[in-house]
Parts: sequence; structure tokens; C-alpha cells
Amino acid sequence: MSVLEDRIAMAQSDNEITLDELFERIEKMPAPEGYKVEIVEGTVFMSPQRDTHGEIILDIVEQVRTKYPRKRVKSDVRIDYPGHLNGFATDVTAMAEGAEKTESGRWRHEDVEFVAEVISKGTAANDYGLKKAAYALAEIPVHVIADPYQGRCHVYTRPKGDDYTTETKVAFGDDLDLGDTVVGLVLSTAEFPRD
Repeated sequence: MSVLEDRIAMAQSDNEITLDELFERIEKMPAPEGYKVEIVEGTVFMSPQRDTHGEIILDIVEQVRTKYPRKRVKSDVRIDYPGHLNGFATDVTAMAEGAEKTESGRWRHEDVEFVAEVISKGTAANDYGLKKAAYALAEIPVHVIADPYQGRCHVYTRPKGDDYTTETKVAFGDDLDLGDTVVGLVLSTAEFPRD
């Protein structure tokens, strides 16, 4: 099947498609190198990975690794979340101790303790909207959005329904105190670059 035929079949498919089928079809299509692919509410998003984006992700990973072993820290790995066709490749994910992959070889959202997203202009609405709601529904205890355009982080805790009851804003350069959360760390934002 050609890429064009696959796209036509994808467009003609009914609402019965599963995340697995959708990802299988995406894998057959040539995605540009350096792009991250996610499915949010059944819509495919591809966003380029920029230097600023990558530097913040690496900084967070390095700091989270002071508590979490390497095998429990994930980046850009598909995890399915509550809602209609939500397969996210979160920038940084920390898994609970004892987390294991399912029979299908994927991590369970029930085992996620921490997620961090770094804003890209093209997908910011997803990060602040649909994805944040899905993380809350999944009861992810700590969700951080690092926004290099605003020069600050948003820390969401205490999920309830499809939202978080607590939001703390921290300017780049100040510390993110997650000491009283399951993460149990203070993350420095001193070296987070701005866009």
C-alpha cells in the first residue's frame, strides 16, 4: 500500500479505529527526522524538537535521575492515557517503583508519578488543555509544564476529575520545590533557556 493509499484509508476509516491501529498507520508514513509524533483526542500532531526544547528536557531528566533509576525515567515513549484516542509521548515521565510493561509491551499510565512537558508553539494548546486534562483524569500526582516562551514553569498537583486543584507558577531561575510531593525533589530551573 502506498503512503497516499494509506492516508486515504485512514481518512475513510470510521470512529472504531484503535490507538494501536492509528499508530501502526503512522509508522508506515515517512515522518521527518527530529519530529515527535503524538495522538491527542484522535488527532495526530508532529512537532519539531528544537535546541531549547531538548536542553530543558535533558536538564529535567538529569535532575530527576538523582532519585529515579534510569529504567524508571522515560522520554518520548508512548503511554496511553484516559480519553478518546490519547497516546502521548511525554517529554519526561517518571515511573513508580515496581512499574512493569503490559503484555502489549507498553507502560501503564497508572504507574506514572511525574510528567513534564516542554511547550512548543504549535502544540501549546494541547499541553495546557487536553493533555493536562488527561493527566489529571489519570491521577498523575505531579505535572510540570516548562514554558520557554513565558520563561516559567507551571506545577500542577492534586488531580481531581479532569483538572488539578493546585497550580504553582515558578519563574525560570527559581527552584521548583517538589519536596512535599511523591517526586520528593527540588528541581533547579537556573539553566532553562528561553525562546
